[in-house]
Amino acid sequence: MQTGLIIRSTGSWYEVRHHDGHIYRARLKGKFKIQGLKVTNPIAVGDRVQFELEDETENTVVITGIEPRENYIIRKSVHKTAHGHILAANIDQAVLIVTLAFPRTSLGFIDRFLVASESFRIPTTLVFNKADILKDEALDYQQEIINLYENIGYPCLETSATEGANVDVFRNLLDQKISLLSGHSGVGKSSLVNAVAPDLQLRTNEVSTFANKGVHTTTFAEMFEIAPDTFIIDTPGIKELGLADMEKEEISHYFPEMRDRLNQCRFHNCLHINEPGCAVKEAVNEGDIAESRYWSYLGMVSGEDNRK
Repeated sequence: MQTGLIIRSTGSWYEVRHHDGHIYRARLKGKFKIQGLKVTNPIAVGDRVQFELEDETENTVVITGIEPRENYIIRKSVHKTAHGHILAANIDQAVLIVTLAFPRTSLGFIDRFLVASESFRIPTTLVFNKADILKDEALDYQQEIINLYENIGYPCLETSATEGANVDVFRNLLDQKISLLSGHSGVGKSSLVNAVAPDLQLRTNEVSTFANKGVHTTTFAEMFEIAPDTFIIDTPGIKELGLADMEKEEISHYFPEMRDRLNQCRFHNCLHINEPGCAVKEAVNEGDIAESRYWSYLGMVSGEDNRK
């Protein structure tokens, strides 16, 4: 029995990296389910697996087991109801790349991603790319948004892949870690990666001016080693992010500014919607919790929030 790391998933086939650096093509052995988890992909990039050699000449192996995960980020499956889709497993940090224009990343989408990462205590940094295309008022608005998230405790970074602004800081952020990179299509994720690891030559596409949305350039999640002990997991551009496996009673636990006030409400099971003596609603009224964050929370609890 040998062990390796899943570095690429293409649906039915995987690529497994052995500790000696050799990469095998791999498939699952029969039905493979993880107890208590309904997912469309039982194995994800970042998983550590056990495998057996199947055909040396064809360089193929069979995956026979999966080692316990330290964490993972999951979203609702776009194609299969009541199932989740694991974006990546066993990561040190998540990096969400956003743009406030061309295409616009909504605050609701940012908040959903942060809740998903908070649920597994995965440190997350927000990278605001394409700073070069923003004019005065837009730059001021971006600074307001950055202040909002930094005050909650999320590090933020402004970058421009095309002009090289803060690319060195972005590179240092990734150093000696396994990082999940995510965001909408068109936010410049591939351009940023190419700026710090030009040897990868990831494909980039322009944003469609008709719809002001990005064109998908990544089809499957894939892990790359961009420097010794420095790995990135590049994911397909995400159009929407539905929360998976989360009860409405626990969602506020993943908003740090609400979590700080959980024991201050009159009722221990307060949902912070219309209950009397709610410390969270009081903090919103006093400006201590951002209204945008509270509206995101209400949307997640109701399940009606648009997921863009």
